[in-house]
Amino acid sequence: MYRVFEALDELVTIVEEARGVPMTSGCVVPRGDVLELLDDVRDAIPQELDDAQDVLDHRDEVVSTAEAQADKSVTDARNEADRTIAAARAEAEQLLADAREQADEMVAEARAQAEQAVTAGRREYEDYVGRAQSEADRMVQAGRAAYEQSVHEGKSEQARLVADTEVVQAANTEAKRIVDEANEDAERLRSECDAYVDSRLADFEDLLGRTLRTVGKGRQQLRSPMGAPFDYEEWNPARPGVPQNGGDGGR
Repeated sequence: MYRVFEALDELVTIVEEARGVPMTSGCVVPRGDVLELLDDVRDAIPQELDDAQDVLDHRDEVVSTAEAQADKSVTDARNEADRTIAAARAEAEQLLADAREQADEMVAEARAQAEQAVTAGRREYEDYVGRAQSEADRMVQAGRAAYEQSVHEGKSEQARLVADTEVVQAANTEAKRIVDEANEDAERLRSECDAYVDSRLADFEDLLGRTLRTVGKGRQQLRSPMGAPFDYEEWNPARPGVPQNGGDGGR
């Protein structure tokens, strides 16, 4: 093909440089050179056509090879994608299994701690009630003893002053006052005892309420397949501001 273009270029050059014929658009060219170049073109064209056909045939082969490689690349990519998806699915299932196992462990631990907290709360409640009852009995006995002592002193004072009417009247008034004061002291001691017992029971009621809410949240977390993380700070009975075992509250 190169020789064809080269011969054509030479023909164009010969025509452009040829001497013109006066009064016409024609020119005078060297016949031998032109014929020689035309023979070169005629001889080169079949070979160039064969070369062009070879190029076309090779192009079809290249296209076929490229298409085969493209199909292979697509198949390989699809296989690799399938392997990647399978690996990702297996990893996701493993992560899900691990998460469920960890959630089960956390729920079991929370349940054990909740049961422990309930047991500790029950013991503390019984201790509160026992001490409150003992304190109430002691206060009642002390009030009764003070009342009896006051009555005894009033009666003794009344007997001592019985000889004089005015003295007897004053003694009766004083004895009544002493008895009233003894009754007031006994009532005050009883009210203080009741207030102390009520305060201790209110503290235990608050602790038991938090513990029951914690158990409820743990059960709800157990029923949920992928629940939110359990808040240990929220349910922990030992957090600041909550009375612990043996605390005396307002005593």
